[in-house]
Amino acid sequence: MIPKNRIFLSPPHMSGGELKYINEAFTTNWIAPLGPNVEAFENSLAHYCGIKHAVALSSGTAAIHLALILLGVEKGDEVIAPAFTFSATINPIVYLGATPVLIDSEPNTWNMDPDLLEKAIKRRRAQGAERKVKAIIVVHLYGMPANMDRIMEIADKNDIPVIEDAAEALGSRYNGKQVGTYGRLGVLSFNGNKIITTSGGGALISDDEELITKARFLATQARDKAPHYQHSQIGYNYRMSNILAGIGRGQMEVIDDRVKQRRKNFSFYKERLKNYQGIEFLDEPDNSFFSNRWLTTILIDNHKTGITHEKLQQLLEEDNIESRPLWKPMHLQPVFTSCPAYVNGTSEGFFSSGLCLPSGTSLTDEDRSRIINIIEKMLV
Repeated sequence: MIPKNRIFLSPPHMSGGELKYINEAFTTNWIAPLGPNVEAFENSLAHYCGIKHAVALSSGTAAIHLALILLGVEKGDEVIAPAFTFSATINPIVYLGATPVLIDSEPNTWNMDPDLLEKAIKRRRAQGAERKVKAIIVVHLYGMPANMDRIMEIADKNDIPVIEDAAEALGSRYNGKQVGTYGRLGVLSFNGNKIITTSGGGALISDDEELITKARFLATQARDKAPHYQHSQIGYNYRMSNILAGIGRGQMEVIDDRVKQRRKNFSFYKERLKNYQGIEFLDEPDNSFFSNRWLTTILIDNHKTGITHEKLQQLLEEDNIESRPLWKPMHLQPVFTSCPAYVNGTSEGFFSSGLCLPSGTSLTDEDRSRIINIIEKMLV
């Protein structure tokens, strides 16, 4: 029997236009970091997001690390962040010797619960931590915007700057405004599984020119202006290469098409599964929310369906189809169990019943039919 082709969860999808910029880099010998593609890619990101400045970096994790440094986070400080996210959101907090304060999810967006956020700030301050809470990191999970009106209201009232981790959410909007542009700094990722990719890479975006200028300086080994190599601060090798930025330029030319295709995948799954009891999707709560649908995610009530998300994942894998459980909450991760956490059980419930379905923009009608047929057969 001939093995079936592998259907991946979210593979890279090249348009072909990337080669023009890559070949241009080779022709002009701009192979080293920085160069014309980097500047052009940054400009396209800023224009698309409707923000003044962008700096292209080696990863989204690097962008979060720099954002925390720019906001003055140091050893002994606290940074509030969601419990329901990937560890890359939390790791840079620990890099700096600060403590993550983890906040559980609200049911309708799966993102940071504003009520718990407010509760955590009050309790941290009551415990004498007022000067230590240096920043709030908000994540727009799986492309779904967080409740930014409430979160920004709470952050502004308490004079705490916000970093938006929009690594999964390029193309998502809240109240018509691109996510990543509400806080002091926004973070993007172009990892190979994201809605557009540069193979590996990320970006930091902001309207604050001073912060972005300092980010460029720190990301380029913090080299002082001098005729020799001189460093008065610790810097990092975090800049994106001209080659990878060329891929990014080509990808940005098709970003709108990529968002449409991801949303088409979501609509397909939801339409085909709408009549089955016990299958729940992450819906946009109202017209304020526009998700890029980076990944289509479902919750499976095994009492109503008679199956579990683990069983579905197993059956898909037997047909050479990749799927993935939802993120394991950070307060359940062995490395973060000692962190302060304000939980309500929501993210634990999602983790215990949720699955990410194949959502790549290169999925064919045949691919989607193959996936949904397996799911439907199991639900009958």
